[in-house]
Amino acid sequence: MRVPARIAVVLAGVVAATGFTAQGALAAPSGSATTTTKEAAAPAQRPTLKLGSNGDAVRRLQTRLRQLHYDPGAADGRFEAPTQMAVWAFQKVNRLKVNGTVDAAVWKALDSPKQPRPLTPRPEADRVDVDLTHQYAVVYKDGRLRLITHISAGSGERFCTKDPKAKGKDPKAKAEHCRYAVTPTGDYRTGRRITGWRIAPLGRLYNPIYFNGGIAFHGAPSVPNYPASHGCVRLPMHIAEYFPKIVGTGVAVHVRRPA
Repeated sequence: MRVPARIAVVLAGVVAATGFTAQGALAAPSGSATTTTKEAAAPAQRPTLKLGSNGDAVRRLQTRLRQLHYDPGAADGRFEAPTQMAVWAFQKVNRLKVNGTVDAAVWKALDSPKQPRPLTPRPEADRVDVDLTHQYAVVYKDGRLRLITHISAGSGERFCTKDPKAKGKDPKAKAEHCRYAVTPTGDYRTGRRITGWRIAPLGRLYNPIYFNGGIAFHGAPSVPNYPASHGCVRLPMHIAEYFPKIVGTGVAVHVRRPA
């Protein structure tokens, strides 16, 4: 079937920019007029990439992750922390080894990626699904997938705090309050939010959006590849910058621990 010239030009531009075809598979690089047929059919380079890598292969990776609704930061060809966290999220959703390294298995999965599984039988058009087992969150807006992001939720460890306002009160009020760092499963709605930094008794929260009492989505300088919070859902800082713009007030939040 003959492809109209205008469509052919658009498709050629997509392949040239990303290295992936319209179907998602990594495309062969363009060559000069003297390139042999064998060379022209060779796939684009798929080197092993990790934190600190740079170059065109990293840029293709970043562009592909964005197409799939992950956020690796700018497609600048530099494999830095935002790209590493996006790779973590992709590896989690695709049930790959979560190490932040883009190897042959990851490149293959980028050709035919899996989609996040809904956490409720009747999902709302606007919602946030939080998978505690695999530590990622998914934002849906108007019934469409908007964002998949790495998170770090409650560590499960026991911790103790003192009432910072207890000065001068009854000595019993100054006693430590101990509990476990847990992000409870359940169905909630987003509520109160604060723009910028909030200095809380348990630490600093950036652009927090509360959905279960004192538990919130918030940006944090440290979002490690394991549960580490006191119960909140930590987000990478570059995502916390715009998270309040894509998640409104009263939006459904489903927190689950799937198998």
